[in-house]
This record gives sequence, structure tokens and C-alpha cells, in this order.
Amino acid sequence: MVTEIALIDVKPGSEKDFEAAVEKARPLFLRAKGGKGFELHKSIEKPSRYRLLAKWETLENHTVDFRGSEDFAAWRALVGPFFAAPPEVEHTETVLTA
Repeated sequence: MVTEIALIDVKPGSEKDFEAAVEKARPLFLRAKGGKGFELHKSIEKPSRYRLLAKWETLENHTVDFRGSEDFAAWRALVGPFFAAPPEVEHTETVLTA
């Protein structure tokens, strides 16, 4: 299992619209090949900053299958207008849970 962590800064004042757009995009992630769901977290200290944590069966399910799909283009069309800067994305694997 791979976790995609996207650090997303949105334009100040657009937070509620961004959150609504992510909610609207939920089905795109849930039907993606290897997609196992996602969580959206909002920073308390920086209210225009979010972290999207998406679970994928494999790295390629995100980087090849999803990013190469029409659903990725639909995702970006929904949420892209709210970005203050391009998201920073990295992929992790769990090494310890408690």
C-alpha cells in the first residue's frame, strides 16, 4: 500500500469552495484503479493549507493509471482553480503504526 501525500495551498478565501470541489471529486478517486480512498486535512495554523492523503495499491496506480486518466483531468479541472501554487506531492509506505 502506498500513501500519496499532497501539500496543497489554496488561494485565501477559497477554502470552502476548494473543500466542496474535493467532495465533488470523491467518486473520481473511489473508482480509480488501485484507489483505496483518501482523506483531506486542513491546517489549523495555516487555514489555506491542506494535505490530501490518498491510498493506492501501488505507486503506478497513482502515477500512471490515475494521472493518465480522464478522471485526473476532471480532478484538476475541479480543484485546480483554487490552487495558490502547484501542489507538492510525495509517496510514502508505512513502516510503523501504533
